[in-house]
Amino acid sequence: MSENILVCTAWPYANGDQHLGHVAGNFLPADIFARYHRLKGNRVLMVSGSDAHGTPITVKADEEGVSPREIFERYHRRFLETFIGLGISYDLFTHTNTENHYRVSQDIFTAALNNGYIYKETQQQFYSAALKRFLPDRYIEGTCPKCGYESARGDQCDNCKTLLEPTELINPHAKMDNSPLELRETEHFFLDLAKLSDQILAYLEDGKEFWRPNVINFSKNYVKEGLRGRPITRDIDWGIPIPLEGYETKRLYVWFEAVIGYLSASIEWSVNHGTPDAWKDWWYNPAAKTYYFMGKDNIPFHAIIWPGELLATGRKLYATENDGLMNLPYDVVSNEYLTMTGAKISTSRNYAIWAPDILERFDPDPVRYYLNAIAPETRDSDFMFDDFIRRNNDELVATWGNLVNRMLGFAFKRFDATVPEPGELGDLDREILATVAEGFDTVGNLLAAAKFKAAQQAAMKLAQAANIYLDRKAPWKTIKTDRDATATTVFVILRVIDSLKTIFAPFLPFTSQKVHEYLGYDGQLFGEIGTQEFSETNRSHTALVYHPEKAAGVWQPSELPAGQKLRKPAPLFKKFDPKETEAVLMELLEN
Repeated sequence: MSENILVCTAWPYANGDQHLGHVAGNFLPADIFARYHRLKGNRVLMVSGSDAHGTPITVKADEEGVSPREIFERYHRRFLETFIGLGISYDLFTHTNTENHYRVSQDIFTAALNNGYIYKETQQQFYSAALKRFLPDRYIEGTCPKCGYESARGDQCDNCKTLLEPTELINPHAKMDNSPLELRETEHFFLDLAKLSDQILAYLEDGKEFWRPNVINFSKNYVKEGLRGRPITRDIDWGIPIPLEGYETKRLYVWFEAVIGYLSASIEWSVNHGTPDAWKDWWYNPAAKTYYFMGKDNIPFHAIIWPGELLATGRKLYATENDGLMNLPYDVVSNEYLTMTGAKISTSRNYAIWAPDILERFDPDPVRYYLNAIAPETRDSDFMFDDFIRRNNDELVATWGNLVNRMLGFAFKRFDATVPEPGELGDLDREILATVAEGFDTVGNLLAAAKFKAAQQAAMKLAQAANIYLDRKAPWKTIKTDRDATATTVFVILRVIDSLKTIFAPFLPFTSQKVHEYLGYDGQLFGEIGTQEFSETNRSHTALVYHPEKAAGVWQPSELPAGQKLRKPAPLFKKFDPKETEAVLMELLEN
């Protein structure tokens, strides 16, 4: 039976381009997962968007002397271009500065307040006399009290991942000018995480054995150490106003409202499709599964705080009498970090390869393939130039690409561009067809379990098995003596290639589509990705959208018929020259 699968990726701050660490840790695994489930026939909704209100946007705006809106709109457009180039197939990639997101965020605030999970408290907050304003947490740096890291932020230490309050920092100072800070009193609203602690822990202990150890162990330990109320408002101009009279200068703090985007984006997608309640199929259907993809620095926000926010609403927001409780995350799929040639990626030092830049120099599928091959699923991994070249040349070009090109070219030339009629299949023929057919379960089960590296490795092993079959059958030799036997071999290998094209499709969507067309099929394995303008009452915005209705691919072994006309093939991948490729990558890293 078809399942409802919600795929969510962490919302990137719209203050700069995405680097390969972001792609490997967040966007690519989610896309592979979504594409697999679409091929399986499941109802997939993949959503996210640009975080327009994070303080990194206002920091960037201050640096450039422009408005936060100008910054986020600039990089939101860049994100859309990047995701289209990489083939990241969001059903909707929107942003948090929409009227819809404002409304949903304010409604969640109101519901949690009415349910007694939000309280007011006067706290001391750092004030910069030099800048003449209270400073948001991201404007403050200091030494982490837990691990001693000297560049911890006012909300979180990037080194040990501890969530912090600015007042906990040792030697705090303003990030912008290193000026000293003073504490002044200000009133804020807090989410009562301590009051939600037992519910959150019960949720984490309920059947989460399949979660990655880095997620579930961290989350349980974090809650057991003791949760406490966390402020959800700030004295800032840029952001979502809280829906209460007398607090016109207060804005919802970004950590509270950004995760609400998963819900607001689902609602926006439903409204855009003329089915305003369709989002409930993923949020209120208890059989639906909701998956959240992010880097390890986002674990507490998705495994603890977002479930806490949903619990605080009573999980009945916008519910009718026929709706149950809103679904909490089914799985939180978090990756570790990607390093670059042995060194930590640093946006501040510009030590990274940026996704838009690499897409200008390389085709997307080799980039996707390598990033997934080294994905930091359980520990940090390293992007090595020589390994990128080797995997492209030895695996994509020599193993999979060569198999496709030489056998489709052979069939095109020797059998009049037609799938030949086979004779009786022999043991080797039946064996390779069975092996590849079993691969749909093998690879599919690994994909469903979010084991993307292992799934891709299993797919490449099938391509290697197909090459071994060909070496044993040697159709380039038998064509001279036994055309009928050769026709059987070619028929079998074309069916194998047809199946492998589908198995590789979640990882290599662009070249898999080419193979689909070379085999004589019309239409698309997947739907189309593009941008679309949407209008609201007082504003309009551009979003990334996916059109699944144009997809025709299915996750099942080939039924390629004899007699189908083939199209002339071309090489799927380009062989990399080691010296030239290393020079290009070094240029991208240094620039």
